[in-house]
Amino acid sequence: MPTPTLAVAPADAAAQRQWLDRVSWGANADDARQVASVGVPRWLGAQLHPRPAPLPAAAQAQIDAMRISRTPLEQLARELEDQRKAADALADDDAKKAARQAYQQALNQLAREAQQRFLLRALYSPNQLQAQMTWFWMNHFNVSTRKANLRALVGDYEETAIRPHALGRFRDLLGATLRHPAMLRYLDNAQNAANRLNENYARELMELHTLGVGGGYSQDDVQALARVLTGVGVSLREDGAPPPRLRPELQAAYVRDGLFEFNPARHDMGPKTLLGAPITQRGLAEVDEALDRLARAPATAHFIANKLAVYFVADVPPPALVERMSATFQRSDGDIAAVLTTMFESPEFTASLGRKFRDPVHYVVGSVRLAYGGRVVASMDPMIGWINRMGETLYAHETPDGYPLTQDAWASAGQMTTRFEIARALGANGAVLFRGDNQAPLEKPPFPPLAESAPVRDGLPALSSATRQALAQAATPQDWNTFYLASPEHNHR
Repeated sequence: MPTPTLAVAPADAAAQRQWLDRVSWGANADDARQVASVGVPRWLGAQLHPRPAPLPAAAQAQIDAMRISRTPLEQLARELEDQRKAADALADDDAKKAARQAYQQALNQLAREAQQRFLLRALYSPNQLQAQMTWFWMNHFNVSTRKANLRALVGDYEETAIRPHALGRFRDLLGATLRHPAMLRYLDNAQNAANRLNENYARELMELHTLGVGGGYSQDDVQALARVLTGVGVSLREDGAPPPRLRPELQAAYVRDGLFEFNPARHDMGPKTLLGAPITQRGLAEVDEALDRLARAPATAHFIANKLAVYFVADVPPPALVERMSATFQRSDGDIAAVLTTMFESPEFTASLGRKFRDPVHYVVGSVRLAYGGRVVASMDPMIGWINRMGETLYAHETPDGYPLTQDAWASAGQMTTRFEIARALGANGAVLFRGDNQAPLEKPPFPPLAESAPVRDGLPALSSATRQALAQAATPQDWNTFYLASPEHNHR
């Protein structure tokens, strides 16, 4: 299939650099050369419809060595559950304490691996838009590693529920998140059963995932959706283990897929009305009927379109743009790439380039990409630490609304001071990024002369007089790097 060509044609290198900075995780010299070679329309078309593309060998080797890459989720979850039970069963207090600490350390390591894998892909994946949209949807369908054992689940949640659908159909993405144990445990649906309703997931499914606040649903709809979701939960039974004991008339309705389980004995079989219309199916099919209804509601189209526009265009996006994106969502049955195409081809998007404030994750990843290009980072610890210092720890936002996407959440005086310190660490040499472990001696890589980088040169004419004056006062190339990475222009994309 030929790569589609979009109706956007920025003519000069400076405009191309702005497009790259916004659509990718940040401009760097290698990607700037590729965009200059094929042009923004063809490059953007390939980003919207990505094909499998390898990471640099050194980055892929780090991912391949991770436990989350080598161990299937079902096996991993059962091994950890066995480890937890064995620790709890110990009679000796000191041994029990040590075993419980080892269990917690194992969970922490799995969460750390998920963070490292995400950052490696954000830095080096040729499919930069897919990497961006993976982060966007992880934030939209937020789960937090600060709850229970979600540290063991979050890597697979991103890998199997979010990433494959990041540029696909919204309905498929919605269904994949619902069937993943990370979501079911985070929002307590694993405890949701007939006559013991837990409304947490049902409420957030409408308020945060689909219709949005003011999307036309009522408390009765929350309760109806909670009833639809009864019996949808998690099972750690071994493969081949018999299902739970069920009455004969319920046995055919039992469903188990990996850790996902639908137990009809826990399901409310009574009639239900959702959003003004009856649920016509029975059992697990009720869930699919409800998701179809939510995914295709006009309120969902508007809510998702607006959130995408906030992420990519402006903190308060132009209403006319949101309406056009919403219309595309409805016309295409929730095709995410089609909605993004409408946005990217709009004059509002072009007018917004260079004005969107970088949240902490975008700031750190974008700075490393700009400074070091394709040189593969050996240790993610400094990057993770910088992101944590600025308050946007990956997978750790405790409430289901996810991290805010607007400038007012990230532009405090303290935040900007921290960014200057990070800019100084990167601008001087960034050697801590290139040692294999924290005990290894620091090598002395040549510091990146950003003033000689093509993406930086392309943007120099647009710098403010204040930024140019600051750069002119730099006593060394390292100072120049620091001042540039801390500049207002670099803090925006």
